[in-house]
Amino acid sequence: MLDTKLAAQLRAHLDKLVHPVELIASVDDGPKSRELVDLLDELASMSPKLSVRHDGTDPRRPSFRISRTGTPVSVDFAGLPLGHEFTSLVLALLQVGGHPPRVSDDLAAQVRSLVPAGGELVFETFFSLSCQNCPDVVQALNTMSVLNPAVRHVAIDGALFQDEVERRQVMAVPSVFLNGQPFAQGRMTLEQIVAMLDTGAADRAAAEIDAKAPFDVLVVGGGPAGAAAAVYAARKGIRTGIAAERFGGQVLDTMAIENLISVPHTEGPRLAAALEAHVAEYEVDVMNLQTATALVPPDDPAGLVEVHLANGASLWSRSVVLSTGARWRSMGVPGEAEYRNKGVTYCPHCDGPLFKGKRVAVIGGGNSGVEAAIDLAGIVGHVTLLEFDERLRADEVLQRKLRSLANVTVHTSARTTEVRGDGSRVTSLVYEDRSTSDVHEVALDGIFVQIGLLPNTEWLRDTVELTARGEVVVDDRGQTSVPGVFAAGDCTTVPYKQIVIAMGAGATASLAAFDHLIRSSAPAEAALAAV
Repeated sequence: MLDTKLAAQLRAHLDKLVHPVELIASVDDGPKSRELVDLLDELASMSPKLSVRHDGTDPRRPSFRISRTGTPVSVDFAGLPLGHEFTSLVLALLQVGGHPPRVSDDLAAQVRSLVPAGGELVFETFFSLSCQNCPDVVQALNTMSVLNPAVRHVAIDGALFQDEVERRQVMAVPSVFLNGQPFAQGRMTLEQIVAMLDTGAADRAAAEIDAKAPFDVLVVGGGPAGAAAAVYAARKGIRTGIAAERFGGQVLDTMAIENLISVPHTEGPRLAAALEAHVAEYEVDVMNLQTATALVPPDDPAGLVEVHLANGASLWSRSVVLSTGARWRSMGVPGEAEYRNKGVTYCPHCDGPLFKGKRVAVIGGGNSGVEAAIDLAGIVGHVTLLEFDERLRADEVLQRKLRSLANVTVHTSARTTEVRGDGSRVTSLVYEDRSTSDVHEVALDGIFVQIGLLPNTEWLRDTVELTARGEVVVDDRGQTSVPGVFAAGDCTTVPYKQIVIAMGAGATASLAAFDHLIRSSAPAEAALAAV
């Protein structure tokens, strides 16, 4: 099943196996089971430490267990982990086989210390092969199951187990269940999952942050702009920190990236990992999973800026670079929040396979909306695209492709007014025809919202100057209305929200912050003493 180049690379990885590993398949006579048997047999042929059995008893078929022979250490997959999940398969083989996971000693110790009251933590993750957010969750939970014998995990391809998806009302991926109950949805890192389970983690993190000395440059946000700002600041040899809700930011939710100059093609998660690795080359204090809630300007230009965090801690710095990015804009209509991840979703690549053969709507007629409708048309039964304007705003080449699809209906001048459901899932959408004022209801199972971005700046509303759209007003140096506070990236008024522009803006803001420090002679410690 694997091409020659990929098979050669995999053999090299499997040389790292320390312990013998069994692949235990649970299969039936279906075509997917035959594919799984072929895949596992091929894997077993690549290493003397791998063996395969076809006598598994798991009721989900096809499925298989990766088990360290003679121990309880194991990882389970229901389906064929190819596509985005192939890396999850390779890492599971290596980790079950004794190759150490790439996590910090402190985080590994935290995972091992989890002692569930009921004896076991049994996780189930529903994924789709086209979901780029899913591997992070699958790999994190697989790592936990290897490190802690009280943790078990099975990753389930929702497209292959549609009956279970329907029964358990899974309408977004990744969806994680813990001991049979809904646990979480969406992209999560190992740190985030452990923090949800370890109730004392937030308090310990807050205490550690409160004890930190002031920074020279504090970057708030860990996307392309924040990473660039941190690298440029650290290269000046000054004390630099990053407080980020999730390192990588919106890039983590981006599929193909083909316009980052000198990089012909990459994907969001891969770029985010590269950004994080680049920052790690320098002495930058990275504080992940930290949400900023308030900014307190200094009393004078030489004073310290204070940033409050959601966990109650505060950070102090002689200068700050704001790079909090943006998020998907919501429709703001009744029913949207109630049915989010219950039919209302924002990622067609991730969640599209869950709506195979069903009726869905796409909200938005720009490039993102039309691209989503085109992609979904190949999966779902029918797509209804609604655009508020009188005409679609997407590029003409995309519109031509859209018009060629028989299972797509387009309504322009359509204002969505309500999302309706039965209490557990979406059943219809109501829209008004703006040209006639007629109201229509469309029966459907899913709604994909693609209407642009909203800057993550609510916490700055009473501190720095914002536009009516919530963007931070900056000059050509990234300076905000508050001395010593700079901003960069999608949260600002800089036009054209692009990764390459955000990187450049982050560098500009960081250099401007350094210039501010040069002109402000009071050391951070003296300023703190005056607070």
